[in-house]
Amino acid sequence: MKFQDYYEVLGVAREADESAIKKAYRKLALKWHPDRHQGDKSDEAEAKFKQISEAYEVLSNAESRSKYDRFGENWEHGQEFRPEPGQSTMSREEFEAAFGGSGGFSDFFQQMFGGQFRQEFRGGPKPHARYRYRGSDVRAELNLRLTEAIAGGKRTFEIPARTSCPSCGGTGTLSTHVCPSCAGVGQVRKLQKVELKIPSDIRDGMKLRLKGLGEPGEGGGDNGDLHLLVRLEDDNSFHMVNGELEAQLSITPWEAHAGAKLDVRTARGVVTISIPPNSRSGKRLRLKGQGFANKKGEHGDCYVRLAIDLPLQLTKRQNELLNELAEAGRSVGAKSDKGGSA
Repeated sequence: MKFQDYYEVLGVAREADESAIKKAYRKLALKWHPDRHQGDKSDEAEAKFKQISEAYEVLSNAESRSKYDRFGENWEHGQEFRPEPGQSTMSREEFEAAFGGSGGFSDFFQQMFGGQFRQEFRGGPKPHARYRYRGSDVRAELNLRLTEAIAGGKRTFEIPARTSCPSCGGTGTLSTHVCPSCAGVGQVRKLQKVELKIPSDIRDGMKLRLKGLGEPGEGGGDNGDLHLLVRLEDDNSFHMVNGELEAQLSITPWEAHAGAKLDVRTARGVVTISIPPNSRSGKRLRLKGQGFANKKGEHGDCYVRLAIDLPLQLTKRQNELLNELAEAGRSVGAKSDKGGSA
């Protein structure tokens, strides 16, 4: 197998510090994570991700990186290395024995470099502000039924999102090893619940920006934003016809015959509409300026289409009158038939 230059794999210089290595790894890990690649590229992404993780596993650990820098391709077998005549080496055990105690190795460097050694190689404080990165913005479509859009209020929905890994706290590592829960990315997938207050000027194609509801930042950075593209969908009560709102309004036969004043909900609220006498089912009435707003804030029209229907429950008198009407209709029909056959 061809020797892999781990510095080249991560795209960093050999003298790169721990922060630079971690930054390069996270960027590449996010790019090549298998979850982000489907189909023909999934195998390539998996191989790349494995290669990147292997490089980070070695270079993020001070001890393994030191061996890698000294022995290169054979770094895992560095303990078998024999020095040239005249040179000498000291094992870790020999070093600790010489400087005292099992903690001699780290204690020696702490004496030399003070608290910086512990901060650099044992976790230390949180990253400096310049290593904090804002999370990525998330874009999604929100499908709203016209009835919901017109009713306004709040709407709760769920979208796929990423959040900081609870196992490693978003660092991507556990005890210098790649976190198994997030595969080193520092983030995991989840369904994020979002509560949205529907704007009064809602319209199809509107873009909404919800601050801080995007992907989490790195190193304590701010979350990204959620960008929603609103798509309005027809339902049983409302339709979009040639860009204009159309409402379906059920009326009784006697309201259609005698006329009536009825309330109807539009994009701008509830208005009272006058039903003309002798209206037929399917008749279309126009309500000027009661439709959805456009980008300029100008409201279009709302149309009301009448549908004659009977109430679910009728009184005894209403049933009697309808029966009389039906009987009268049959009588008229019978006379017409006789007249036509004469």
